[in-house]
Amino acid sequence: MSRPDTNEFAPYYGKYIGLVPDGSIVPFLKNQMASTLDYLRGIPAEKWTYAYQPGKWTLAESWIHVIDTERIFAYRALRIGRGDKTALPGFDQDEYVPNSDANNRTAASIIAEFEAVRAATLSFFEHCTDQMWTEIGQASNNPVSTRALAFIIAGHVEHHIKITNERYLP
Repeated sequence: MSRPDTNEFAPYYGKYIGLVPDGSIVPFLKNQMASTLDYLRGIPAEKWTYAYQPGKWTLAESWIHVIDTERIFAYRALRIGRGDKTALPGFDQDEYVPNSDANNRTAASIIAEFEAVRAATLSFFEHCTDQMWTEIGQASNNPVSTRALAFIIAGHVEHHIKITNERYLP
């Protein structure tokens, strides 16, 4: 599936889509799953409860946020891909994270949850038709296509790998 057109997503999401190379998104998401799992498994246990500044998320909270976001965006893709024209609400990540109990979880449980969520995401995207990919709906008061959501999911993970490297694993 080709890169989404700019009319398929809000400008804010361009920063995530821009982190994904040209080419088919499903193979990228599959490869990203494997490389991200290897990456996360290599993070030392003591780093998972580290926050780089007071008031910032810990690494565990950051990756639970990635998982939550993928779940929500995959749900949006399902609704939109199936032709549902209901306007979908936004979500407040800053309310989700404190309610995640991330800092009382093991790294292994977070990694396993990422793997399970990505597997479910892939299962949906692998079976999208050309029509499903180009369906456009509304989410957070902006138009968005199924295809754009797939690229946003991939780019969001790339964004958080970069943040993890820069702020949590210097």
